[in-house]
Amino acid sequence: TQRFLKELRVEKGWSVCDLGCGNGYYSLPLARMVGEKGKVIGVDIQPEMLQMLMDRAKQRGIDNIEPVQGSVIDPNLEPNSIDLMILVDVYHEFSHPEQMLARIRESLKPTGQIALLEFRAEDPEVPIKPEHKMSKAQIMKEYTANGFELAREFNDLPWQHLMFFKRAGKGDNGSGQN
Repeated sequence: TQRFLKELRVEKGWSVCDLGCGNGYYSLPLARMVGEKGKVIGVDIQPEMLQMLMDRAKQRGIDNIEPVQGSVIDPNLEPNSIDLMILVDVYHEFSHPEQMLARIRESLKPTGQIALLEFRAEDPEVPIKPEHKMSKAQIMKEYTANGFELAREFNDLPWQHLMFFKRAGKGDNGSGQN
């Protein structure tokens, strides 16, 4: 967990979205990382998970988390509002990945990125059912087909791919657009 969080390179003041946040396992430490001027938007399709997230945040005195109920086709985020979106072992569960990726793309700021963490399908030693794993080739195919390009990778986690994607043709193009 610490290696993953460190590799996100979160900056103070950022708006970070934890898509499929569950009870806030990552949202809570991210809220501290973005500081009081930043915020974490925890998105889940289950209202009871969002309630758990907010209860856990309140218990810890964390007040910069915003719960958002998403759907299977839309995370319900404002356009151009997210600096970093994390998808931790959730992308393979999407029933409508094309629609969801289109909405995610719209929600990212021009320099925003997705941090995708998925169990490696290529490695039979990873003790997870095959339907909960993804290959790097499968991830690349789906993301590039939906308007993203690989920004960077971190390959030192034992069982998971950590891949960072940005909007294709946007971001670091020197245009000055924000």
